Amino acid sequence: MAIIMKKFALLALVATSASAFAFSPRAANVASSSSTKKTAFGGVVPPSVGNAFAKTTSSSATSLALSSTGGAAASADNSSGSNLAETLQIGSYFALWYLFNIGYNIYNKQALNALAFPWTIATIQMATGILYFVPLWLLGLRKAPKLSVDDLKTLLPIALCHTGVHVGAVIALGAGAVSFAHIVKASEPVVTCGANALLLGEVLPMKVYATLLPIIGGVAIASMKELSFTVLALASAMLSNVSSSLRGVLSKKTMSGKKIGENLDAQNLYAVLTAMSTLILIPMMLAIEGTGFFPAFKAAVAGGSFTNKSLSTLLLLGGATYYLYNEVAFLALGKVNPVTHAVGNTIKRVVIIVASVVAFKTPMSTGSIIGSSIAILGTLLYSLAMNSVKK
Repeated sequence: MAIIMKKFALLALVATSASAFAFSPRAANVASSSSTKKTAFGGVVPPSVGNAFAKTTSSSATSLALSSTGGAAASADNSSGSNLAETLQIGSYFALWYLFNIGYNIYNKQALNALAFPWTIATIQMATGILYFVPLWLLGLRKAPKLSVDDLKTLLPIALCHTGVHVGAVIALGAGAVSFAHIVKASEPVVTCGANALLLGEVLPMKVYATLLPIIGGVAIASMKELSFTVLALASAMLSNVSSSLRGVLSKKTMSGKKIGENLDAQNLYAVLTAMSTLILIPMMLAIEGTGFFPAFKAAVAGGSFTNKSLSTLLLLGGATYYLYNEVAFLALGKVNPVTHAVGNTIKRVVIIVASVVAFKTPMSTGSIIGSSIAILGTLLYSLAMNSVKK
């Protein structure tokens, strides 16, 4: 495992170097000051924030934390962003973001292969984040958020969607290949456009909708030609997409222009959603899978493939890398502009697919490779089109 992870660390660094033009301070400084208000919602939590919180109000910042296509505004101080240290810092953030993301997908898939209990594993992964941010709050290393009952009620629907994003992705990874799950996840912009149109009445220019065609076509081709295709993997990945889009819509409707508690910056918002999602997942996990995880754990150890320590470590590593790749995303994407975000996110998905194919020796047909390439290119074009519209 150590050798594999070293290879993937090198892969992440190579990918970062290949796209260094996008990660440089000069590229980051292209963004205008108005980019802090870009809120194309959906996607992973919370890739578009960081330094923007020093420049926006608390309400707009927490709303922006659920954006998927907008990057934080770059600093207007060109002199501070033009040095080599800044470039290396941003490149390191991106490398860690990729590395943790690759690690999560590998650890997650290995755990699911050993234990077919996706709801329980998703709950463990979500709960692991609590071991990270609660000590930071208790030790005063990070200001703890202060929320009222009404604040928690406001966040509850968003937390439900956050739960759906994660559990849908975990089930998809367990039911099919990692590469296929990410191919389907590439279709999230299609769902986001539909949700925004139906629930917010948002009508976008035709050029944005045109970019959805290669996404739809690419995913369709990849699904038809995917050797590891299962209906459950497709449905679960789409559940994750729908939940992500609804999370963005709900955040825009309920949080924009409204102050939510105190000290609720992007990182604390993600922490609160993690805690709430854990509480939501526990009864759902028990209702769907019961306590069958524990005898399955013992059986896996008895089979000789794992020890109690190695299997427990695998589960904890899955949870730790899940939380950390989102945490590092704050640092990485908070320093770059939306175009860089789009490029970085696209490269990340390609790196994960390639890494998973190498790690698990998952065969991909020619049609699946072509379809996934078209779909991923479509997501990049979509992000660029959305960014041009919002300027």
